[in-house]
Amino acid sequence: MPGGRLTQQERQEIGLGLADGLAYAEIARRLDRPTSTITREVMRNGGPTAYRADLAHRATEHRAHRRRQSAPRDPKAPPQAHGRDAEAVHEYEELFTTVMMGSGMPKMMARVMVCLTITDSGSLTASELVERLQVSPPSVSKAIAFLESQGFVRRERDERRRDLYIVDDDIWYQSMMASARSTARVVDIARQGVGVLGPGTAAGSRLENVARFLDYVNESLARAADQARDVLYTKPEPGSDSTTST
Repeated sequence: MPGGRLTQQERQEIGLGLADGLAYAEIARRLDRPTSTITREVMRNGGPTAYRADLAHRATEHRAHRRRQSAPRDPKAPPQAHGRDAEAVHEYEELFTTVMMGSGMPKMMARVMVCLTITDSGSLTASELVERLQVSPPSVSKAIAFLESQGFVRRERDERRRDLYIVDDDIWYQSMMASARSTARVVDIARQGVGVLGPGTAAGSRLENVARFLDYVNESLARAADQARDVLYTKPEPGSDSTTST
């Protein structure tokens, strides 16, 4: 099985495979590469519908160049917690960010969300986020405001009276509930439109169908979230697969 970085020719084959609707596993088999390599390559370069081989190749070269130009790691720097591979963690963070962006989250907001999520404490101050992400304080502030509005992050004050931004066990549930409330407002607006445009008209019927569909799906998701909420508080057993570090 070949190792090392993907070649430009391999990226072109990936692009062709995606265009033909092939699964990642099939593309990986044809290139004699691990499926995880293909998945990571596609997701960090726009996803299956936006992947472009030439752009992906240039982006990879740019990232490699930036790593070569960056200052060498301080040999006295403390090791990663739990013996984690620092490079593997960094690559996973990039992949996670790309997936969150693919779901519709803006880039800076996705970076902050992922940074908080993969921190063992699940909490960081604004200055810690600025340092870790190497971005400006206003960028972090704007991202936090967005994430708070969507229910992804909450804030507390620490013992030094600093704002502490937190992604805890309940955040994903609260975020889903915030999304459900937002969707419920769309349902209400759609039904108002039925009255304005007329229930017997094509536009009115369309809005009624939209409202019924969203209402049904939204109620089902909210009910499922309530039923599964306890899963967020389940602690993995020592030695189980779910404790494998990235």
